[in-house]
Amino acid sequence: MVSSYSSIQNFADGQLLLINKPYKWTSFDVVGKLRNSFKPLKLKVGHAGTLDPLATGLLIICTGKMTKQIDTFQAEDKEYTGTMVLGATTPTYDLESEPEIKFDTSHLTEEQIKAACAQFTGDIQQYPPAHSAIKIDGERLYEKARRGEEVELRLRNVTISEFEITRVELPEVDFRVVCSKGTYIRSLVNDFGIALNNGAYMSVLRRTRSGNYRIEDAHEIMELVDAIRDLKAKELQRKEVQ
Repeated sequence: MVSSYSSIQNFADGQLLLINKPYKWTSFDVVGKLRNSFKPLKLKVGHAGTLDPLATGLLIICTGKMTKQIDTFQAEDKEYTGTMVLGATTPTYDLESEPEIKFDTSHLTEEQIKAACAQFTGDIQQYPPAHSAIKIDGERLYEKARRGEEVELRLRNVTISEFEITRVELPEVDFRVVCSKGTYIRSLVNDFGIALNNGAYMSVLRRTRSGNYRIEDAHEIMELVDAIRDLKAKELQRKEVQ
């Protein structure tokens, strides 16, 4: 925690911080909050792997000279837990939009649902959601989607190392995924519904691991901001005494 650092300069020299991203915060909200907490020091702050606003969990933050290592941390595999809802689809593949097309799920069995995971294990291809932060022609896809523009999405190669169903209480299905960089879990869920000749959208997503870093070691963002504020206050007191 910040209390283990002797000065704000430690962060300029380069630190890796593990944050539990709050619900409905963007990854850039977290970066901005931390960057502001270091003022008046103009400190480089960046994250290693975007989480959607409706997702929670582990967000790796790099400060100062450590920002040069962001690409390395981003390349690590990720682990997620989540919940999908079968029997409907949404335009965004999650709760950012209302369910539209609906399907009957009464015929689906737990065995069928669990067996479908095998189709999505290993090296696979997926289309990113139309509502995503990927840039095409210098503009993010979600900006084009909000204007109703149709965009030709390109298949992406990703690797799903592990995909398991941990609970089935229709229409809800809990799952755990270990995947490569660049995997869209929303797309995985949407494709999973298609594989069942049904529909599916994601209702809950939490990143539990990135590389060797785990959510159990992460800090709440406001606790970290308060600790940085206290550290700055102590530094100011030391200067006044001198």
